[in-house]
Amino acid sequence: MDKELQVVGFRIGRETFGVPISLVREIVRVPSITSVPNAPDYIEGVINLRGRIIPVVDLRKRFHEIVGEPNKKNRIVVVELENRLIGLMVNSASEVLRIPPSEIEAPQDVFQEGELNYITGVGKLRGRLIILLDLNKILQRGELRRLDDVAESIDAVPAGTRER
Repeated sequence: MDKELQVVGFRIGRETFGVPISLVREIVRVPSITSVPNAPDYIEGVINLRGRIIPVVDLRKRFHEIVGEPNKKNRIVVVELENRLIGLMVNSASEVLRIPPSEIEAPQDVFQEGELNYITGVGKLRGRLIILLDLNKILQRGELRRLDDVAESIDAVPAGTRER
């Protein structure tokens, strides 16, 4: 029997998304975010997480969702991609979902070819649909390098001058 897929579930708008638990380092409340000039609109800025400067991508903006006022449920899912930490801003996150392989539909069975290439599948779990994401495709290599540049430029600023 195949092992269940374990994903960390989070919400954007009314939908539930999942990323492999192996990529998630932690889930944190939204701290103070330092904005970065000239960054794309979906890059919220950077945060200082225990001394590490981490860029934050607002997945809600990346998926063209309407972003309402911040609330207490908003979270940053800290993931590791290609040996770098990246924060993903979501409406809420908390649960680890276990999805049997037999309950996962391949993306080509659901979407047109190339339409949404960042979706690895759609899982069915207790009457809910969970959209499974490939973070490497959501954040293309050029964007990942740009996030590195953003974090490094902020890291180079003396600590006392970071906050506005």
